[in-house]
Amino acid sequence: MSKFIASPAKKLSGNLKVPGDKSISHRSIMLGSLSQGVTKVTGFLEGEDALSTLKAFQAMGVEIEREGDCVTIHGVGINGLKKPENPLDLGNSGTSIRLMSGILAAQEFDCELIGDVSLSKRPMGRVINPLTEMGAVIDSNDGKPPLKITGGQNLTGINYDLPVASAQVKSCVLLAGLYAQGETCVTEPAPTRDHTERMLKGLGYKVRVTDNQMCLTGGGELTATEIQVPSDISSAAFFMVAASIAPQADITLLGVNINPTRTGVINILQLMGADLTLSNEREIGGELLADIRIKSSKLTGIHIPEEFVPLAIDEFPAVFIAASCAEGETVLTGAKELRVKESDRIQVMADGLTTLGIKNTVLEDGIKIQGGEFQQPTGIIESHHDHRISMSFTVASLRCDYPIEINGVDNVMTSFPNFVELANAAGMSVAEV
Repeated sequence: MSKFIASPAKKLSGNLKVPGDKSISHRSIMLGSLSQGVTKVTGFLEGEDALSTLKAFQAMGVEIEREGDCVTIHGVGINGLKKPENPLDLGNSGTSIRLMSGILAAQEFDCELIGDVSLSKRPMGRVINPLTEMGAVIDSNDGKPPLKITGGQNLTGINYDLPVASAQVKSCVLLAGLYAQGETCVTEPAPTRDHTERMLKGLGYKVRVTDNQMCLTGGGELTATEIQVPSDISSAAFFMVAASIAPQADITLLGVNINPTRTGVINILQLMGADLTLSNEREIGGELLADIRIKSSKLTGIHIPEEFVPLAIDEFPAVFIAASCAEGETVLTGAKELRVKESDRIQVMADGLTTLGIKNTVLEDGIKIQGGEFQQPTGIIESHHDHRISMSFTVASLRCDYPIEINGVDNVMTSFPNFVELANAAGMSVAEV
């Protein structure tokens, strides 16, 4: 088990480029593999999660070359995947297993999807149910991985109302819809990230989006293109919070994805009073990018508007650190989804904040955090092998007078392989032991 020791630091400065967007990196491999022709991807995230997706498609006969963050995918067409010789091991990646279930439910061959200890505890009923409704045959371990998918099924398009706003479930159903007879429509209760719809359109597939409903008709083709992956706003969020809470900070995050379905963290921090400005806004490959400048600021606790919750679902661990440094109380509700991420992020963050002397109250669907001063830790922070927990508590060192020890940081490699290097270059003091 690896561990971070984050020593006190007060200053943060520089122009920082965080790694490529994880969601877009996953989808570039999946949809590039199903396209006709050669798809070239730049800015690909070299984290373990995205590499799990890449290796899975290589195991299904797709030729994929990688040189650093540049990936070349020789597409096999929508029906060109081959049966893998072994179960597909997707490591820690919930995105991989849920989205790929949609693609694999429609193949001629049987396959099995497995993962690590953490992934094996995550609920898959949310994708199994709609896929079964479409005609898929999937066996699971009481709704959890491993998933055994029986090939040779004829899928039929459905109209599916998402019970919970989830981009992974929406994407899974739409990807199965590529193979289904007739039209597949997904209606979501609140906006979620729309990278799948954007990339499908970029690869020439017609997707009809009306308000909160997305529809496509099966049987079409995808045409290869070039994809530039912008910097991941979920990774940038740690440095947005870091600069907001640091006593002295002025940093600029370059080329960050500001897709409107992902900018909840910006909205929330600005509501709290963060000195955060966007510049050089541009569009590349259907995705919006901007440079984001953040300076030290005095934050105030807020009641987080529930409409921002799906737009910031992955960034809440970092937001909880900002709330701990804000004046007054911050209240989050409507975020039950946080309990079924890589860890129960509400409870695990609450436990860590308590270790640092921050008063909090856990709610069924959220948390109340009373801003204050970080105290000398009463123990080691347990991340439960959740990469976002590990990085969030590392950021807390900018307002702590004592070193913070964080256990189980191995999975930081899944989303942000150079986190420690970038944090130290900006002025933090993080050691991996």
